[in-house]
Amino acid sequence: MDYVEIGSRTHRRAAIGMLLGSIVSFAIMYSPQPLISLFSKEYGISAGTAGLAVSVTTMALSVSLLFVSILSNRWGRKLIMSVSLLSTSILAIASAFVHDFQLFLVIRFLEGISVAGFPSVAMAYLNEEFSPKSIGKIMGIYVAGTSIGGFVGRIVIGALTDLFSWQISLVMLGSISLLCSLWFWLYLPASRNFAAKKTSLSVWSKEMLVNLRNRDLLRLFAIGFLLMGIYISVLNYIGYPLTHAPYNLSQTVFGFLFVVNLAGTYSSLLFGRLADRFPRSHVLGFAMAIFTAGVLLTLNHLLVLKIIGVALVAFGFFAAHSVASGWVGILASREHKAHASSCYLLFYYAGSSLIGWSGGTFLTHYSWNGLVYYLCALIAIVFLLAYRSGGTTLPVSKRVAGNPRKVGHA
Repeated sequence: MDYVEIGSRTHRRAAIGMLLGSIVSFAIMYSPQPLISLFSKEYGISAGTAGLAVSVTTMALSVSLLFVSILSNRWGRKLIMSVSLLSTSILAIASAFVHDFQLFLVIRFLEGISVAGFPSVAMAYLNEEFSPKSIGKIMGIYVAGTSIGGFVGRIVIGALTDLFSWQISLVMLGSISLLCSLWFWLYLPASRNFAAKKTSLSVWSKEMLVNLRNRDLLRLFAIGFLLMGIYISVLNYIGYPLTHAPYNLSQTVFGFLFVVNLAGTYSSLLFGRLADRFPRSHVLGFAMAIFTAGVLLTLNHLLVLKIIGVALVAFGFFAAHSVASGWVGILASREHKAHASSCYLLFYYAGSSLIGWSGGTFLTHYSWNGLVYYLCALIAIVFLLAYRSGGTTLPVSKRVAGNPRKVGHA
């Protein structure tokens, strides 16, 4: 295999491309998040309905992931990712010119379809082009981009909404994203290890079943489902207590709260490296402990402790996601990597939609405390799944040549 060498010019261009691509995708995907409580006021809708501004996008994305791997296997990784980023940026601009919430949701649904072409294909691209010994580091860079993207989208939308309107803020975000997407298309290194192949729906279904029958992978898919759902529920609805009495934060101040997402940039890189050195189940459990502490801290009435809690949620979430997503690529066989990545992200974004929506229901009926207790019950399941994933797993970098032990098993 002709792997990309760490430190080479090709590596730097690939890293920058993945960083920009993930920033564009996740900035646009989560840009309405600081506006959810505003949508409730402006359109007179419930928290769960307003939360659909994010949930319909992630649901469309999760369903579209079922077919993205087929297209990427035929047309190539770079082409699919480039088309995804360009079309998503254009749709983001278009969403600013609608004033009916239902029509806005339709465009957000289309954004979910278009953005699906980046995340799973990006993971397959990285797993194909980089050595398994360095996948933790490069996957950490990719996941760092997702945290930066989420931060940029939320803070830009929050600040510009106060200065102008949410429509103008979406136009500006979409325009910047379009420029980044053009750079990605022009400069991302072409695949070295990709070989185009035709895949029928029946063959694709069989390959998908291979991954779903792998218990180790299935546990990671379930972890991704729960992780993302819990994280999105916190960020979707934290605006309700914080923009009301006794805090009464403005959209700008509330938007700047999402600067805590940058903690995820550091944690994804750190835990990506740790996962290359230590048993992944141990590293994942440590990340989840931090995540849990953050969720519980949001119960405190002191504003500073709530903010620290959200920061720990971001830190722990991106750390855990970096470990789990990299682990999927290692457990999956070479011919099934793209499908395994699609499966992981299918569960991941389905969790965002389903748990994110149900979180709004808990908030409406049981207030913020009730939502937190619901999320803690889901966190307990994540710990159980992480424990079941094995405690003595050898990282790739520590495997001994000729050792038949399968990575990912206890």
